[in-house]
Amino acid sequence: MREELTAPLADFGAADVAAAGGKGANLGKLVRGGFPVPPGFVVTTAAYRLLLAETGLGGELARLLEAGGESRPPGTTRSGADGMAAGPAGQPATGPDGAAIRDLFAGASMPDRVRAAVIAAYRELGGGPVAVRSSATAEDLPGAAFAGQQDTFLDVDGEQAVLRAVAGCWTSLWTDRAMAYRTRNGIDPHEVGIAVVIQRMVPAEAAGVLFTANPVTGTRGELVVEAAAGLGEAVVSGAVTPDSYVLDVHGALLRFTPGQGGAVLGPAQLEGLARLAGRVQELFGRPQDIEWALADGGLHVLQARPMTALPPEPPRLNRLQRLVGPFFLEMFQQRPYPLDVSGWMQHGIGAMLERMAGSVGARFPPLPRLLPEEDGVVVQLILPLPRPTLRMLAAPLSVLRRARRFDAAQWTEDPRFAAFLAEVERLRAGDLAALPARAVLGAAEDALSAMALITELRVSYLPSAFLPLGKLRLLLALLGAGRLGSALVAGAETRTSQANRGLEALAERVKARPALARAFRELEPAQLLVRLRQDPEFSGFREALDAFLAEYGHRETVSIVLSSAPTWAEAPEVVLGLVRTMLGERPAARDRSGEALARLCRHPALRFAPLRRAVLSAVAEAKCGIAFRENTHFYATMVLPVLRRGYAELGRRLGRAGVLADPAEVYHLRFGELGELTRQADDGGALPPAAAERYRAVVRARAAKRRELQGVPLLDPAVLFARRRPQPGSLVTGTGASRGQAAGRVRLVRGPEEFGLLRSGEILVCPYTNPSWTPLFRRAAAVVVDYGGLGSHAAIVAREYGIPAVMGTGNGTAVLRDGQHIMVDGNRGTVTAG
Repeated sequence: MREELTAPLADFGAADVAAAGGKGANLGKLVRGGFPVPPGFVVTTAAYRLLLAETGLGGELARLLEAGGESRPPGTTRSGADGMAAGPAGQPATGPDGAAIRDLFAGASMPDRVRAAVIAAYRELGGGPVAVRSSATAEDLPGAAFAGQQDTFLDVDGEQAVLRAVAGCWTSLWTDRAMAYRTRNGIDPHEVGIAVVIQRMVPAEAAGVLFTANPVTGTRGELVVEAAAGLGEAVVSGAVTPDSYVLDVHGALLRFTPGQGGAVLGPAQLEGLARLAGRVQELFGRPQDIEWALADGGLHVLQARPMTALPPEPPRLNRLQRLVGPFFLEMFQQRPYPLDVSGWMQHGIGAMLERMAGSVGARFPPLPRLLPEEDGVVVQLILPLPRPTLRMLAAPLSVLRRARRFDAAQWTEDPRFAAFLAEVERLRAGDLAALPARAVLGAAEDALSAMALITELRVSYLPSAFLPLGKLRLLLALLGAGRLGSALVAGAETRTSQANRGLEALAERVKARPALARAFRELEPAQLLVRLRQDPEFSGFREALDAFLAEYGHRETVSIVLSSAPTWAEAPEVVLGLVRTMLGERPAARDRSGEALARLCRHPALRFAPLRRAVLSAVAEAKCGIAFRENTHFYATMVLPVLRRGYAELGRRLGRAGVLADPAEVYHLRFGELGELTRQADDGGALPPAAAERYRAVVRARAAKRRELQGVPLLDPAVLFARRRPQPGSLVTGTGASRGQAAGRVRLVRGPEEFGLLRSGEILVCPYTNPSWTPLFRRAAAVVVDYGGLGSHAAIVAREYGIPAVMGTGNGTAVLRDGQHIMVDGNRGTVTAG
């Protein structure tokens, strides 16, 4: 690390963040690249370290950080895997006393050597007004902009004023906002340092910011300029409403929104900014957030840093992608982790989809194309377009052959199913803690391999599962009874319907015990879980709950594509929330399938016995097909607890080896990286220090990138539903997926942790659903879902229960609010005030 106390900007480049901080290093690179940067110098981090060493501040600072719970091994983070659903991260400490730290800095004297070096550099710059800017070692970097977290001082004039401003920048490293920002981004306070950039003040006629990509939409072909008269600090701080210009890459004006006066910039200046944007982005190799000033007829670059939280380039969707989009958005409500993609998705559920597509001659796009990454983190969902191959010509014959050979009604008799159950049972019984790391990873590989058996069963039996559905719909159409189709097959007996009855049985147990019912009403699910575990009075219910979880606890809580999300058994509070929704009065269960069948049987044409037998046979076969789809999904999830147990064990070991601060951070690694780490570990699990540090940095960087993208959707619903025209008078519009109308109060349920909020007769408004949500439909008057289509679980179950459903609204959870009275029209796909 460089030890100069001060040095000109031109002496620094991209590799000098440790000495010049992020801002100083970026400005130095710009100077070296020939950009019009105001002249200046850097008071390096060596000056800050000298302050800590010579004044005793270093020891006092370490003591206060220790007292605030901030003492951690270098390079590790405290918050686990970024609040991921895989499990609770470490409990946050109260944090250091920022006021006490700032008081220490305020009372310290600047070392004489630093004072002399700063004055000498200031004089060499020519004195006069300067801008004094903080430049921390963790700021202006990809994933952590630190915008506004440390202080800037403008129009500073005179040697003593400059020295005070430098001291003020040092102190601002410990403002409450800066410390909170570092904690959120997992940056160790022991490692952070600060430099100070001092530049000649530019007498700006106009100034502002320039984004080399649209920060809202992610469009890379658009530049966004914000400008105001005078200094740019007013724009950056939000003190004024600036002019806003959206340009193409050549500087042509696409859109203009005036600020507080007339337009500040003309066409020539906009073209100049566009040229500047292209050059700066080319220099840094990624979209940039640039602060600029216009003075003496020329443009000056005051700062450049990578754009953070930039959405990916919005895709252009064709008709097929718009059709399948809601189904995929339903599955990808949470951003998958690297281990999700490289493990379960690539070798488990993703391999299943690829194999099924291949069985009909289609080629599924590879995962990297469907889920592109930046810095090791998935940034976007690209809706798949399976490609036909020559094998598709033989697909009809293959489908018919499989339909004759494999009867979906008999699939559980297939030896491959028994082999799958035996393999899962073997893996469940394994004591992973007693195995070496390589064997633990091998158990995870075996769990993924077990999915191949379910995959082959699906490939074999799907034709006999789905062809009867087509046959039934054709017969019903000929009879003029097409509307009965959904109700006829909705009553299929499945493991999901059995689980729902199990939840109802648990609810009946609760209602039979007044004390238990009171606990369910008064306590939140997490508190209730603690009470159930501790109170002997509730031991009977606890045993029944344990039995339920033993049978159904492997079900996913969030999405079938995520191994990072807990199962029901790992998050039993989700099950308690479902039981809680069943405690009040609820409508009597109706056999809608039986009613539809009785109505069909009254059709005059069915007096003809052969036709009656054909129709009833088609109904039974279609029900078997529905059950096959649902039950193979159910059994496939049996792999998840085994896989997650292996990941958790590897996470614990990597924690002991110094790679992870929390076992849950294992999901930031790829499956192949787990293999590399286990190969490098010795028999005791220790890793070479260089390997541990390298992967510690990988985890830290991916966690930071994930936090940066926290508010960026994998696919913007506005892109998916851009062509949908809102119905006049509607609050939201979607696809009518279950017929009928219902009015009631809105109940927003955004995830499994909120299942217990729904009350009987309310309208369920949610972002997505999966089989875990189905018990809620018994209570709801209607359902409105952001994502999903006619074939999604929500639509199927809504039709089964005979409640109106509107799917794929895109914005229902954003527009509607708790307690609002609405009318849901499942015929028209609209939601109106009611």
